[in-house]
Amino acid sequence: MESSCFVASKSFAKAAVPVRRRRRWSTSSVVVGSSLRDDGAASAAAAAESPDWRSFRAKLVAGEVGPRTGSGDWWAHALHEPETGCLLVATERLDGVHIFERTVVLLLSAFPVGPPTGIILNRPSLMSIKDAGPADMDPAGTFLGRPLFFGGPREEGVFLARGPGGGALPEVMDGLHYGTHRGVARAGEMVRAGAAAVGDFRFFDGHCGWDGPAQLRAEVRAGYWAVAACSARVIDMDCARLWEDIVGLVWGKGLR
Repeated sequence: MESSCFVASKSFAKAAVPVRRRRRWSTSSVVVGSSLRDDGAASAAAAAESPDWRSFRAKLVAGEVGPRTGSGDWWAHALHEPETGCLLVATERLDGVHIFERTVVLLLSAFPVGPPTGIILNRPSLMSIKDAGPADMDPAGTFLGRPLFFGGPREEGVFLARGPGGGALPEVMDGLHYGTHRGVARAGEMVRAGAAAVGDFRFFDGHCGWDGPAQLRAEVRAGYWAVAACSARVIDMDCARLWEDIVGLVWGKGLR
């Protein structure tokens, strides 16, 4: 696992939720070794396809493997290869790696867009937006009370947005978008205009990234991650049990 940018990039205390120094969201939208963008370009390839193709595929998979994949707008199923909008579910090979043990990572962008990037979905922190971001990032204070989740060891913060995204945020999957610090002011405008609710946004301190597609594929093939497709509704499941619930829904047993 030495080649993983996750493990090699930073050292954290051994705790269920990493103890981390206070950190402000980066004022740069470009992170070395990452492809985080908030102008929509990072999701151009995915947006060119029909937003319903994942749901259509899920129906085909459900017909093959039975009801464990879920139904309607609540579903998940296994994949062989990572793709934008998929989940990377930590296997037992990451037990003892305390940043990533039993984590569920949402892949925000993947091949052929550029180096893969993602966020950990199930690591809450004790901080809120007002603890981590400069005041001019959200001048109206729309999101100051929103909690922060630990998104990963790379510096730039990210937020998820449920709903149509207002055409200004890159799409992760149908009904789910993301942004960086540049998009926070726009997100506040959407709330004040009644186009979205404060609760539609979820904020993450940091993110995850790989140096390139080959690195992520190698980690998957080495058995560090199991890969699953899911609907946007699955992302909203209780984060305290997210790993267990995803494993039960998709594989019905532990991951080795």
